[in-house]
Amino acid sequence: MHDTAKIMEFLQTTHPYDVLPKADLEDLTEGFSRKTYHEGEVIYANGDLLEGLYLIKSGSVEITDANGAQMSLLQKSNHFGERGLLRDGLAATTARAVSDCTILLLDPETFKNKVSTNPEFARYFNRGRARPKAASGLMTQHVSDLMATAPVACAASTTISDCARLMREAKVSSVAITEDQRLVGLVTVRDMTNKVLAEGRDTALPVSTIMARDPITLAPGALGSDVIHVMLENHIGHLPVVEGGKLVGMVTQTDITRFFGSSQTQMVFDLSNAQSIAEMAAVTARLPDFLMQLVGSHLAHDVVTRKITDIADIVTRRLLKMAEDDIGPAPVPYLWAACGSQGRREQTGVSDQDNCLIIDNAATEADIAYFRKLARFVCDGLDACGYVYCPGDMMAMTERWCQPLSVWEGYFNKWIAAPDNEAQMLASVMYDLRPIAGDETLFLPLQKTALEAAARNSIFVAHMISNSLKHTPPLGLLRGFATIKSGEYRNHLDMKHNGVVPVVDLGRVYALQGKLTVVNTRARIEAAIESGLVSDTGGKDLLAAYDMIATTRLEHQAEQVRAGQKPDNFLSPSALPAFERSHLRDAFVIVRTMQSALGSSAVRT
Repeated sequence: MHDTAKIMEFLQTTHPYDVLPKADLEDLTEGFSRKTYHEGEVIYANGDLLEGLYLIKSGSVEITDANGAQMSLLQKSNHFGERGLLRDGLAATTARAVSDCTILLLDPETFKNKVSTNPEFARYFNRGRARPKAASGLMTQHVSDLMATAPVACAASTTISDCARLMREAKVSSVAITEDQRLVGLVTVRDMTNKVLAEGRDTALPVSTIMARDPITLAPGALGSDVIHVMLENHIGHLPVVEGGKLVGMVTQTDITRFFGSSQTQMVFDLSNAQSIAEMAAVTARLPDFLMQLVGSHLAHDVVTRKITDIADIVTRRLLKMAEDDIGPAPVPYLWAACGSQGRREQTGVSDQDNCLIIDNAATEADIAYFRKLARFVCDGLDACGYVYCPGDMMAMTERWCQPLSVWEGYFNKWIAAPDNEAQMLASVMYDLRPIAGDETLFLPLQKTALEAAARNSIFVAHMISNSLKHTPPLGLLRGFATIKSGEYRNHLDMKHNGVVPVVDLGRVYALQGKLTVVNTRARIEAAIESGLVSDTGGKDLLAAYDMIATTRLEHQAEQVRAGQKPDNFLSPSALPAFERSHLRDAFVIVRTMQSALGSSAVRT
């Protein structure tokens, strides 16, 4: 296959090129060239004249700002350089290859011409401009996003021994001394060592005899740079956070170290160099802190989930390599694909694994046995790394989901021809398939055939629409919420099944109706707007509603991590300010309205 043909084949699977008319895509393909960069090589530096629009075909690229702080870590199918091209042609960032990369470069004139003549194409590259700009790196993070929000505290009259036991039980290195929530002092492990053990002080004395009085503090609105400066200048490792005279949090050197250790670049580096599953699990254990860091940087929710999912992709590919090193190379080509939230690049702090194996039809029985062994190795490894086994066994280690391509084709044909309840459920999961590793040629024809067959079968689409309406937003009467009625999460909202899932279902149906190959929910809605499947007004309202719901879910999880809790999807409406509760309900109303519109269209059809 000629290089131009290969480039076009790749573009057909990448948004926004996948929705362009064939003639437009062919013309655009002529403007692309292929370039390769080695690990560590600078693609362009801040202030350089940009060569064109960059599109990653393989590998990873780090984007840093003028101060060297990481802004993003980009992967396959990501673009960069478009902002500079649309502004003055000069780079405002630095791009560096994190691994060996293949880049498709679209020349500037072709790019600008397409932006000026194709509104859909222009809308894609301008779509992020109205969204909030995220803070980049530790130095611009607010202290409120770094601190522990429930600092351990005790009264000044507490004995030294009781204070020491409190520190041990809470596993902290400092205790704030308060009177009516007002900070009066601070005691650290160093105080216990230097002032108590070293001097033989009576531990029955009140802790006020060893506390540092009127310690240095910061306000929640201070920045990470303030934390660094104060700690270094004053040689301290603990900073109480005070607002209105009251203690509201604590920042320690451990928090700062954890921030750097949980950066995406560091995690990717550590995963790439891990020699065992246990070492990889130690890296993925940082994911909750990584989530908290990303949300604290005020990144858009789809950027946060993309970055979280990128880690899962890397873990999966690393495990596949480990498996092949252990049991030998694959006897025939195969494709490892993710479905569910990983397939859509929408993983959060709570994610199980959903995956499958598509094997070349040339495989023998002995080959199939090899792949089942490989799948078991990878799925067990994912579970050890915190991506727990799928409760519904939607995993490559399950025989049903480790099959030759011909069997997969049969699955989709059967689901579409006879859309019973199980078929609808399976199709819903499998239409979110995304290649992770292996031979993508095993996937592209399957995806194309399945989308075309589904779009042609109005009965199947009607069943999928009906199935998608089973998850409804939690709307109660009189502008209230329909919360969970009993059990552990009584009076809470399920922000997954009644929050984001209804929008995910809408996006999937739009993709089936329009034969859209993108799998990310936000990208599906954008593509549905561009292709006319939904109205411009309705689509934009749905995007805004989805952003509100998904962001609230992530902020809830980040707050749980900050408080030392395991993140979940269950939010108490009372935990939100009245203003945010009102907007969240308005978002649910929009989703319900779009569900009703979809249901009405199905009835008319």
